[in-house]
Amino acid sequence: MAAKGIVMVTDRQSLIHVSGHPGRPELEALYSWIRPQVLVPVHGEVRHMREQARLGAACQIPHAITQKNGEIVTLAPGAPGVLAPVVSGRLVLDGDIIAPSDGEAVTMRRRIAHEGVLVVVLVRGALPIIEPIGLPLDEDLPEFTEETQEEILKAIGKLRGKDASDPAAVHEAARLTARRAARRWSGKNPQVRVIMPPPQAHKARG
Repeated sequence: MAAKGIVMVTDRQSLIHVSGHPGRPELEALYSWIRPQVLVPVHGEVRHMREQARLGAACQIPHAITQKNGEIVTLAPGAPGVLAPVVSGRLVLDGDIIAPSDGEAVTMRRRIAHEGVLVVVLVRGALPIIEPIGLPLDEDLPEFTEETQEEILKAIGKLRGKDASDPAAVHEAARLTARRAARRWSGKNPQVRVIMPPPQAHKARG
């Protein structure tokens, strides 16, 4: 537009605002023409919608309902009002599935994208298998792996009493130790997945 000689004024030069929404006088005129029985503001922030409801009440509209995203409004039969809440929010197309943008799957992938993943496989009678994914270790990987293996075995070996045979305690000791090692070596806090060996089967007595 500037190339055509048009002078543009924006909010950088002056305190201006152009809105496509009607002002209070236009709304008052509209309500006087159509005389609605129910007013349901559906656009703007909460303060905007509450002010719209107050204006409706001042214009003698019998019912003015303010609602939030996810609330079902009933208009009839009976008195209009909020009927019930439903799950609402942003949705994303995740593969072939429509899922909440703040759901577990999408949230986990965001964490993985930023922090990476560390897989720890506990093996009876052998060193744990360490598999980092997305951690900036590169040349340090052999040293990181060796140190983490040793620290996990030490952490599990320090468990005493019931904890020594408790799979949950072993799992947590391995997870926390691996996470601390990853933070120390890479500065990341990866999602750590510990894979435990299946419980040993008891030999049948003859």
